[in-house]
Amino acid sequence: MADLPQQPEWGIKLSKFFVVPQRWILAIMGFFAIFNAYTMRVCLSQAITVLVVKKNYTDKPQGESICDADEDSQGPISREGGSYEWSEEKQGLILASFYIGYIVTHLPGGILADKFGGKWTLSLGIFFTAVFTVLTPVCIVYGGADALIVLRVFMGLGEGTTFPALSVLLAAWVPANERGMLGALVLGGGQVGSIAGNMLSGLILDSMDWPWVFYFFAIIAFAWFIIFTLLCFSSPYSHPFIKPKEREYLSTEIPPQDKNKPRTPFKAIFTNIPMWALISAQIGHDWGFYIMVSYLPKYMADVLRFSIKSNGLYSSLPYVTMWVMSLLSGCVADQMIKRNCMNTTNTRKLMTGLAAFGPAAFMVAASYAGCNRALVVALFTISMGLMGTYYAGMKLTPLDMSPNYAGTLMAITNGIGAITGVISPYLVGVMTPNATLLEWRIVFWVAFAVLCITAVVYCIWASGEIQPFNDGTNSNKKKEAT
Repeated sequence: MADLPQQPEWGIKLSKFFVVPQRWILAIMGFFAIFNAYTMRVCLSQAITVLVVKKNYTDKPQGESICDADEDSQGPISREGGSYEWSEEKQGLILASFYIGYIVTHLPGGILADKFGGKWTLSLGIFFTAVFTVLTPVCIVYGGADALIVLRVFMGLGEGTTFPALSVLLAAWVPANERGMLGALVLGGGQVGSIAGNMLSGLILDSMDWPWVFYFFAIIAFAWFIIFTLLCFSSPYSHPFIKPKEREYLSTEIPPQDKNKPRTPFKAIFTNIPMWALISAQIGHDWGFYIMVSYLPKYMADVLRFSIKSNGLYSSLPYVTMWVMSLLSGCVADQMIKRNCMNTTNTRKLMTGLAAFGPAAFMVAASYAGCNRALVVALFTISMGLMGTYYAGMKLTPLDMSPNYAGTLMAITNGIGAITGVISPYLVGVMTPNATLLEWRIVFWVAFAVLCITAVVYCIWASGEIQPFNDGTNSNKKKEAT
């Protein structure tokens, strides 16, 4: 174990003012990092429903399923709209463009975080995403769809470092026996961000001009950046005002890493079978999740014909359930491992299976519920709730497989999975030119197949054990016991 650096005297004195352990403070700030990332990402999905021209339902092809307007809507054949004539395919491209940039910075972000720590890799990514969010109304007004697509690519570049950097921070700060609970807390920021992004966007759009949606969430992200940079550090051993007792505890649970650790063993990582099983599960999760994040508000508006205020409320309900389930499943997973009910590998497989097969079934069921709004919302809520168990399953597997290269593993899996963020929203736009129930049913059957196939691969070949490449060697052969 490397020698611990000396903690400054002023830091020890300052630590007395902190009641909450620093690893919990980091987890809370990590939660809000993902919260901000998702609010800035998803608010466009609500705003776009009032930016595009009103959809005229009398133009629907004969024989297509048409829901009656929500009682709060403006008239029987129209809903709120704007002046931008963007086709469904163009809207799909706008929503997908974010993920083009998102993919690019994943691997560089993970490598930088592994090498230099996660603090600045995370905080600067969120900061620049907030800058581009502020500029979104300017791009829409003066540049139209093409300028918005370019801006969303740049937003993705900023946000692509978020999950890799947080994986490195969690590996440095969170002991293995707290990983399910604190990991689920941090990753739950995605669900709460989706809740706030949908609900608050609906309220803002109902009462204020649409640019305030982007200004509001960017301001919150700027405030987070200031607080995070003042309170949080890349490791317990670089933190000046951590309590000595917590520092000592973490030094026994998570020994400090050697600064001169070997280069990332890419060959061993990419020839590791459990790694490909993890990538498979990530693709399945992202396919289902990105469809819901990008298109649930549009489904509520175009198919169920909710008013903008109702849309914000009902689009957020599935994420409330998902967040609660992610926290509960994290605690359950920790207890299952601690009490030896299941080993880490089988616990991760159980949670991942629940998070794939359940949502797949309930998504399809929602498409057969027709125009029964209460039943559709309930089925989507159950679907997304079950998806919350992913966060105690495959989402924590990179930390289990390789604490030393958790950022790189998360970057690879999340980056490859994010390719579906480019494909699925655009594909949905192509598959739903008329935004009818029948077109959407096909979308959900495709999601069903992707979720189930990828989960089966994970459940057969995944592992929750530390892999041989964790020591920096380009070999997947386990060392002989001496």
